[in-house]
Amino acid sequence: MAGLDLEWLAVFDEVYKTSSVSRAAERLGIAQASASIALGKLRTHFDDQLFSRTARGMQPTPRAQALQPVMRKVLAELEQARASRQVFDPRVADREFRICMTDISEVVVLPKLLNHLRTAAPGVRIYVEKISTASARRLEDGEVDLAVGFMPQLDAGFYQTVLFAQNFVCLAAAAHPRISTRLTKAAYARESHVVVTASGTGHAIVDKVLAAAGVVRHVALSVPSFLGVARIVAETELIATVPLRFGQAMQTREHIRLIPTPHALPHYDVKQHWHERFNADAGNVWLRRTVAQLLA
Repeated sequence: MAGLDLEWLAVFDEVYKTSSVSRAAERLGIAQASASIALGKLRTHFDDQLFSRTARGMQPTPRAQALQPVMRKVLAELEQARASRQVFDPRVADREFRICMTDISEVVVLPKLLNHLRTAAPGVRIYVEKISTASARRLEDGEVDLAVGFMPQLDAGFYQTVLFAQNFVCLAAAAHPRISTRLTKAAYARESHVVVTASGTGHAIVDKVLAAAGVVRHVALSVPSFLGVARIVAETELIATVPLRFGQAMQTREHIRLIPTPHALPHYDVKQHWHERFNADAGNVWLRRTVAQLLA
């Protein structure tokens, strides 16, 4: 990498991620002309076009694809060297953190975090996005600072800490005509269920375990998110199988009761995940520590 300007590396990385010189310049806070000049210098240095204009934007050549891991490693090491000298003071910090979450984490984590920030870090802003198949890449690229929830797909290749252990309970309306404080296996099979088909969060574990045990639920309603489940249960005779902490949070808002599941369901760990590039970033360290303390 001798002879390369550091700004060239950043331009290469952003063009690779965005497939656009103009978007790369915007994200780096430089003029588009400066980004174009940097790309021209890179092409001369490596004697390769590096990126070709296509219908899908600026696509990397084979040479650029081979260079990308090396470029990314250099940038990551520079980022860690820079971050190691940082001091993050939450009382005066003016910073936005981006967190991807499952919808359950929005209910369980966000209220505690926001109430804490109001006094401890009033200048800190939180931007939340849904966990998705792109979350791993977005963590790696630095577009997201932290991922919080039950996300088995992030267990490999990312730093992580366990926030708390979680298990499952059943929800039923407080005035349900057939269910009180106990739910038998027969009643569980007989009653109509609302189930969540959230993708990318691993909650399909319930379906897999019940299917393996030969348990067939009468699914009357499938929804893409947990956020409306408690209200639906409270106002109908449907029941739902949900994570315990979600049920506890919803019990304070809706006329529902929590009932032990009649079938043995596995416990699992809710974690926070982040990429090694930002392991030493002072702000990221503070955010992770804060989330862990609030949920301990």
